[in-house]
Amino acid sequence: MVRWRTARGAAVLLAVVAVLLGGWFWWRAAGSAPQVVPLSETSTTAAAVETAPAAPAERVVVHVTGAVIRPGVLTLPAGSRLHEAIAAAGGAAPTADLDRLNLAAAVEDGQKIVVPQRGSPEAQDSQGGASGEGGGSSVGSGGTGGGSGSGSGASGNGTAKVNLNTADAEELATLPRVGPVLAQRIVDWRKQHGRFTRVEDLDAVDGVGPKLLETLLPLVRV
Repeated sequence: MVRWRTARGAAVLLAVVAVLLGGWFWWRAAGSAPQVVPLSETSTTAAAVETAPAAPAERVVVHVTGAVIRPGVLTLPAGSRLHEAIAAAGGAAPTADLDRLNLAAAVEDGQKIVVPQRGSPEAQDSQGGASGEGGGSSVGSGGTGGGSGSGSGASGNGTAKVNLNTADAEELATLPRVGPVLAQRIVDWRKQHGRFTRVEDLDAVDGVGPKLLETLLPLVRV
């Protein structure tokens, strides 16, 4: 009888241990199960990435006129050069004088580009000195015109005028209300945009306002 009770107690103990071990095993298996992400959720995320709009490329708008095949307003990539703007306008006309232009100059947004005719007087170019609405100045003639010279000519009343296209910074600084800083800006503008085609082009230089321009008009020439 004693042996039977002992065997029964051992069997019960083994059963309890087996139940505990089984529970612990399933608890560990449930805790380490990988997390399953629904396929529809991953597809939606991938679609959102693929349909994200690309950033628009920078553009500039310029007005090309004069001796070109198709003059008009053009939209070009930012950083375009003058020769690219002329090519976008159908190319230069047979009568164009491209030697008066700095074809490597970068165009600016709102700039008006005038391609001169061969043999046309620079000083009488009615469009060369117009300023662009967007703040960019027009290109009427090329070359840096940076060489120094006498820069003066006789006016009708015998007063010497300063030539904006040949005068250096020292000579320009002798003009009333034009100091060394503004004189250097005029020279830098000429190097970047080409020769002045009209004295009114001075209003495109930073620091030259309407009142100063009115003062300088009878004292300078191109």
